[in-house]
Amino acid sequence: MGTSLLPGKVKEFRFHRYALRVVEGPDKGREHVSSSAAELSVGTADSNGLVLTDPTVSRHHFVLQVSPEGVLLRDLDSTNGTQVAGLRVHGAYLKSGVTIHLGITKLRYDELPEQLQESVSEDDHFGRALGRSLAMRRLFSLLPRIAPTDTTVLIEGETGTGKGVLAEAIHGASPRAQGPFIVVDCGSIPPSLIESELFGHERGAFTGATSARAGAFEAAAGGTVFLDEIGELPIEMQPKLLRALEERTVKRVGSVEPIDLDVRVIAATNRNLRQAVNRGTFRADLYFRLNIVRIEIPPLRERRDDIPLLVENFYEQFTGTPQPPPAELVQHLVNLDWPGNVRELRNAVERAVLMQDSGLWQEITSEAAAAPSYHFDEALTFRAAKERVMSQWERWFISELIQRHAGNTSRAARAVKMDRTHLRELMHKYHVTAKK
Repeated sequence: MGTSLLPGKVKEFRFHRYALRVVEGPDKGREHVSSSAAELSVGTADSNGLVLTDPTVSRHHFVLQVSPEGVLLRDLDSTNGTQVAGLRVHGAYLKSGVTIHLGITKLRYDELPEQLQESVSEDDHFGRALGRSLAMRRLFSLLPRIAPTDTTVLIEGETGTGKGVLAEAIHGASPRAQGPFIVVDCGSIPPSLIESELFGHERGAFTGATSARAGAFEAAAGGTVFLDEIGELPIEMQPKLLRALEERTVKRVGSVEPIDLDVRVIAATNRNLRQAVNRGTFRADLYFRLNIVRIEIPPLRERRDDIPLLVENFYEQFTGTPQPPPAELVQHLVNLDWPGNVRELRNAVERAVLMQDSGLWQEITSEAAAAPSYHFDEALTFRAAKERVMSQWERWFISELIQRHAGNTSRAARAVKMDRTHLRELMHKYHVTAKK
């Protein structure tokens, strides 16, 4: 194993240094020797830690991440894939001496004898963001150094991991805390209005613009603009945002007068933007501009140590008392998988509190309870039985889809490549509402 935890209350963790060396291909002899637990990216883009010139390698091909379980290789949806020990992989923990193939390049990974160590925060929170797990406390040790600056921050993580909470916590710990915190959901604004939402408009700039209006960047003067779901920003808007970030000025739609910016920018996405750059759906230059400091929030399934703390916090919120949650409820929730992450866990605790019946906790909080149940009925034809099951599944799927996208039908339809009109028809059919 590449890392080891110190005994007792963990205040730091140790990990072996490693060397990644090109042994075949155009860049033979090039190598990277780790000096910290920071992520190493490999590809042809200049922003990578190990830059290759092999034309069969993607701009952002794979990354190596140091964790308590070892060094994890993650392929970034590369064009030609990544092979470890002859097997194509999307993710794999590496053993010393293993070979990695990408394009016509072969690399060798070696674990070195020397060990390094990284400090871990003793706190189990940063603002409203909570976590006792090693992964979150590693994050909490970094944030106090980032928050006081005006550095642009990119937060990546699955839906429901708490990206917005963390962004607000960074703002709250910054010198701009008394200024506004303006949230722009790039995934919920129609493409025709996104420029106006960001930069503002003058009266008469377009149909319906009956008065002048300040955009998010202007309204956030002295504070922070939080660009949520930045991965959904239309490709045609990306150069305009890049220009605003680089020049620190904006122009309202319908105006030629520049407005100087005094804002900090935090962006978040549930997509991996490096994969989006590889696919051509996100501009590389905008990614480089946003990726000054990149934070990745791990999914809840990778930090189960945080579940008891989160359940305790949510339980107190919903009961209005400081009493601890029942131990059997906590244990049951720890044992479940949470594809919807912290948001889904919060909803489960709220439902459990509303039930006020311990006998219903397991049923109401288990994902299995939401999935269709199957009962054999000899009176039904195969076709009728199949239609019944499909209806049950459709009702469950549409309910989960709308919930996970916070009632935003446009974003939900895009996520599953469904026509929005058809989605609304299914919602009407199964009485699923889009309440947020």
